Amino acid sequence: MGASPSPDTARALPFLIGRSTDTLAPRGKNPRVVICGGGWGGVTAAKYLRQYAPHLEVVLLERNPVFFSCPMSNKWLVDAVDTQFLTHDYLAVAEKYGYRFIQTEILEIERDRKAVVTAAGSIAYDYLIIAPGIRYNYEAWFANDRRMAEATRARFPAAYIPNAEHFHLKNALHAFKGGDLVMTLPPPPQRCPPSPYERACLIASMFKQKKIPGRIIILDHKDGVRPIGPGFRAAFEELYKDIITYVPNARIEEVDPFKKEIRTEAGDFRFDHAILMAPHQAGDLAWKAGVVPQPGAGRPGGWADVDPLFLHDRNDKDVYVIGDAVGFVSPQFAFYPKAGHVANRHARIVARYIAEREAGREPSYILPDNLCYMMVNTNPQEGISVQFDYRVNDQGIIEQTQMDFNERSPATIPEDFNWARLIYEDMFS
Repeated sequence: MGASPSPDTARALPFLIGRSTDTLAPRGKNPRVVICGGGWGGVTAAKYLRQYAPHLEVVLLERNPVFFSCPMSNKWLVDAVDTQFLTHDYLAVAEKYGYRFIQTEILEIERDRKAVVTAAGSIAYDYLIIAPGIRYNYEAWFANDRRMAEATRARFPAAYIPNAEHFHLKNALHAFKGGDLVMTLPPPPQRCPPSPYERACLIASMFKQKKIPGRIIILDHKDGVRPIGPGFRAAFEELYKDIITYVPNARIEEVDPFKKEIRTEAGDFRFDHAILMAPHQAGDLAWKAGVVPQPGAGRPGGWADVDPLFLHDRNDKDVYVIGDAVGFVSPQFAFYPKAGHVANRHARIVARYIAEREAGREPSYILPDNLCYMMVNTNPQEGISVQFDYRVNDQGIIEQTQMDFNERSPATIPEDFNWARLIYEDMFS
């Protein structure tokens, strides 16, 4: 018999298979920006950093192999767009703009030594951009009961984080034969506040076209539909009166995914199928980075505490947070809308801030804008929209102006698709 391999030989790995204890990329001579998260914000930041400050080394860390867009995905659920429209290639755009894309799981963010620890190794940074999106706060429903949380996500996924949940939900909707479909809406702040209402309208439109005897029950924490409240209420009443039931003030008290029961302050509900959206918080990476304050720290909990104008951690100017994870920014409106458009704008803004700092200049603040289109009917295709603009008043407070466009219009649909194409081109072309 041959000799057994030594422990060192047995543990030997090919060079490109890394351990978390390895150095993923040695430091070069130029400053390095590490971006954690490859969603709408992260991808945009990588591109614009290379354009604004070409000398910087830019590394994008993302666990998913392919970009899948949450914006526009409601339309995909009912086959109004195809999968190719929502998916994009990380590798090609990284090669084109000269940044490094590494597909890996981020394990820890060690601020004290300015390093990100991944499953493939540790990488040091000079600037850190955290673009984590959201997480589902199932703890608000189930405390530490992991079994209940896992059953809820597996059986009745929210599909508000891009992953297999979207495919699970789409298959379930197209296999639905009838009965009560309950949608729980997260309390504010939440990812893309108008989109659950759009989702309800599009599913109702599909039920209507396919003559599926289904009823959609929307359980909303709020006391009324908003934003674009009159537009959505008109759609509910004029297009889907016999399909959509809207229940306000339906704060969740108990969810049982096994018995298919929900208890709320507005009553108890049983369901045949459900889209169970737990409360939202800043994504996991924001917590690992330590940018989410503990409850009672003087800011609304669950979201990153950043400088409202410059989007860096209040205690560390080399750590920026962009997109949905950004916390309280104004006493007038509290949070920026947690939308892909805002994440894209935040990314451009932070890229400009870092480029200015690298050029030895103190950045001047830049504010985002936001634009959301919502399809409410598929036959004929009609939509409504909302726009947000921002300014800083004389007291240094960011003010928001909101414009709701409530009238259903076929003209909104090509505007919507053109907006999506332009912003995908901005990120990937």
